Amino acid sequence: MIEYKRENDLSAGEFRDVLVRSTLGERRPIDDPGAIESMLRHANLIITARDNKRLVGVARSLTDFAFCTYLSDLCVDEEYQKKGIGKQLIRETKTAAPDGKLLLLAAPKAIHYYGKIGMIKFDQCFTLENESQLK
Repeated sequence: MIEYKRENDLSAGEFRDVLVRSTLGERRPIDDPGAIESMLRHANLIITARDNKRLVGVARSLTDFAFCTYLSDLCVDEEYQKKGIGKQLIRETKTAAPDGKLLLLAAPKAIHYYGKIGMIKFDQCFTLENESQLK
């Protein structure tokens, strides 16, 4: 049985491990322990999914608990995918921060997943990788 809970003290090692096992590690700084630790330290809402004690999924978010919640990382161990764990992590995140909109940027491999589970796609998203992009 999968157990979901808020774990804002998640260890960097466990987080890195599930990133790798989920393929999200392809787009995260998994070889930079300082960055991984900072990602966890500055997130203020972390929901985990565990099978017994084994970490099999994480939803890592930044939220003001009033207007918006940015779900920065949603990762599920590939061995556990297609079992509803990702959707339940999103549900648990929304339950923990119910008053604002939940926002996320889809990984290329997951772009169709979010619409399939009922999330609404918007085209009005912009990113800025560094200040030299500004004109």
